[in-house]
Amino acid sequence: MSDPFRFNFEKTLQAIAVLLRQSENRTDNYMRLLKLLYLADRKSLAQMGRPITGDRVVAMKRGPVLSRTLDMINDKHARSADLFRHIQKVNYEIQLVHDPGNAALSRAEIDILHGVSRDFASMDEWELVEKTHELPEWRKNDPGDSSRRIPLPDILEAIGQNDRLKEILEAAEEERSIARLFELPVKSEAEKTS
Repeated sequence: MSDPFRFNFEKTLQAIAVLLRQSENRTDNYMRLLKLLYLADRKSLAQMGRPITGDRVVAMKRGPVLSRTLDMINDKHARSADLFRHIQKVNYEIQLVHDPGNAALSRAEIDILHGVSRDFASMDEWELVEKTHELPEWRKNDPGDSSRRIPLPDILEAIGQNDRLKEILEAAEEERSIARLFELPVKSEAEKTS
């Protein structure tokens, strides 16, 4: 199955900012932040039938991770520079240095992010790793020392929504089709200069 959801950079950036605004000095451990983002996407999928970020979920040694978001934070993604206009990464810490606001996020998505932040406020990154190791979708796709994609049906089964797979896939495809209608074609360098 290809990626059912469309990765949304703006929502991902703003979700990171919402979580960082909840922490002291707008700073958090990046592994902890990645766990919170996954838990928020999972909760959004359960409540609204779609994740917040639309990112691809992979099982890694330390639990489920949003793969494009991890790549951006590790400066291995085309949008890393855009991310680093708003956050600063020093060693294992991420700090919000320029707030992107939250206009791309719905009120429900912000509430989910706040709820996840509150629910796991007392846990550090290692406790969150242990917590996410308990999730059925990670256990089913435990990659050992490697990484492995976590299929959407496994997540839906874990959150008790496996009967909604067809409905969720249809809604995701409709959203992707609408997004394609509004995307502007990218001009080549030759077209830009003519």
